[in-house]
Amino acid sequence: MSVNAYLNFPGNTREVVTFYAEVFNQPAPKIMTFGDAPAHPDYPLPEEAKNGVMHTRLKISGSDIMFSDTFPGMPYTVGNNITLSLVSADLEEIENAFHKLKVGGTVAMELQETTWSKKYGQVVDKFGILWQFNYEDGSNPY
Repeated sequence: MSVNAYLNFPGNTREVVTFYAEVFNQPAPKIMTFGDAPAHPDYPLPEEAKNGVMHTRLKISGSDIMFSDTFPGMPYTVGNNITLSLVSADLEEIENAFHKLKVGGTVAMELQETTWSKKYGQVVDKFGILWQFNYEDGSNPY
């Protein structure tokens, strides 16, 4: 289990993560784009989103720092572009924390299976902190 920082940027994540990889002597990270995700017939992907970074990460001094571009049209505010992400191979831990943090908060995305995780969700807690929850058993290459 770990809690990782997740940074969002307004379309320049490739530049950001390349810079940080150089600064911290890390190999070039694997990048998953919005266009890499399977298409959903009810939600067509805008052309300008296809090359946007959906997810990437760097290991910096033992900590995973994760990055993505904001989706076109979504708000971006410097200072509010950092979330916390609980990453665990324990489904019960993810579910318990999610359900406790949503009390008095707002669910942004219910816990559900996604193309990259058996269990993923987002909740803004009662203090305004956005938490992401991600099941990870080591099999995801991103």
